[in-house]
Amino acid sequence: MLDELPPGRWSDHPHTLASVLPAVGAALDIWAPTKLVVPPARDVVLLLVDGLGSLLLDEHAANAPHLAALPNTTLRAGFPATTATSITSLTSGTSCGIHGIVGYSFRPEDDARTRGSRRVLNALRWSLDQADGPSALVTYPPALISPHESILDGFDEAGVRITYVMPGEFRGTGLTQVAFGTPGRYLPAVTPDGIRSAVTSVLARQSRQRRLIYAYYSELDTAGHLHGPGSDQWLAKLRIVDRLVADLVEGLPPDTTLLVTGDHGMITARIPVDIDTTPTLLDGTDAVAGEARVRHVYAVDGAAADVTDAWSSFLGDRAVIATREQAVDEGWFGPRVSARIAARLGDVVAVARDDTTLIRTRHEPLESRLLGHHGAWTAAEQLVPLLMATSGRPTAG
Repeated sequence: MLDELPPGRWSDHPHTLASVLPAVGAALDIWAPTKLVVPPARDVVLLLVDGLGSLLLDEHAANAPHLAALPNTTLRAGFPATTATSITSLTSGTSCGIHGIVGYSFRPEDDARTRGSRRVLNALRWSLDQADGPSALVTYPPALISPHESILDGFDEAGVRITYVMPGEFRGTGLTQVAFGTPGRYLPAVTPDGIRSAVTSVLARQSRQRRLIYAYYSELDTAGHLHGPGSDQWLAKLRIVDRLVADLVEGLPPDTTLLVTGDHGMITARIPVDIDTTPTLLDGTDAVAGEARVRHVYAVDGAAADVTDAWSSFLGDRAVIATREQAVDEGWFGPRVSARIAARLGDVVAVARDDTTLIRTRHEPLESRLLGHHGAWTAAEQLVPLLMATSGRPTAG
């Protein structure tokens, strides 16, 4: 059985992804100190490595000696531990019960535009119904889906110059508008060489303003999904991340801090349950969203209790099943959930346990074939590192 973190016990891990940018603001001397301490600096580089989990890094430290040598403050990603939710938590400084991106996919609440025809929003792709569905930009404008202000807005207002180093195709997407809508300079980069070059070029220029550089690398997550975390292919990508970070640390100019973190960890799936071929799990449902480790189940009118009982009886100890009200009361989606955001949660929320996955072979054929998954409460999925280095040297956390 994989170790699980209690869903509502946020105080057990006082530092989360939402803690990072407030601490960076304190390091740049634009905000008051926070419990999470980042060393004071004029410039901060924040590198997010998609899929970099603390337990995986510890287990495979021999393949990442430079990462392992950096002081590590462990963060909790938040729930669900998935990219769209985690990145928005990072940039908004709050949990999804406030910022509103409550999973990989979900049904936004009714409003004048969608009443009677609610669609599932894939928040990562900003598409309707499924990952390769039509664009959701018109049906669900990003500014309406996540009205919570980004902490990055505060950086901009304080005169901090922001640079985004990320794949060019991300610019203008719904998720990018939600998470990175604050004005800044975009430098397209996908490969480690591209990221290294972009970050170095920004730091090489003199600036009268303090600077925050956000960089993103995706291929560790991709390798984990396709081949499994800890596979040869995944380890090869981890070594590439390690080399990238070593190069960035070596090239840091004075008064600059590098932070490295992840958006979630990952587990290897071994016990699939196919929702699409299990009538018991479909009876009384209007839509099923989320992903293989966390499902939002929307019931037809009057059927929520029956759906809850059916999912609980069929899945037994392979998943934790709760009603929307129970999940909110127990703090699954953060210590506070606004009424508007609560309406986005499934009538039933199902969280897979151990190495079980709740797949949908007909509606999510690609996702259902993946070996690596994340989203749930295991420490392997929830815990991510925050590694720090300043001016070419590791720094105490």
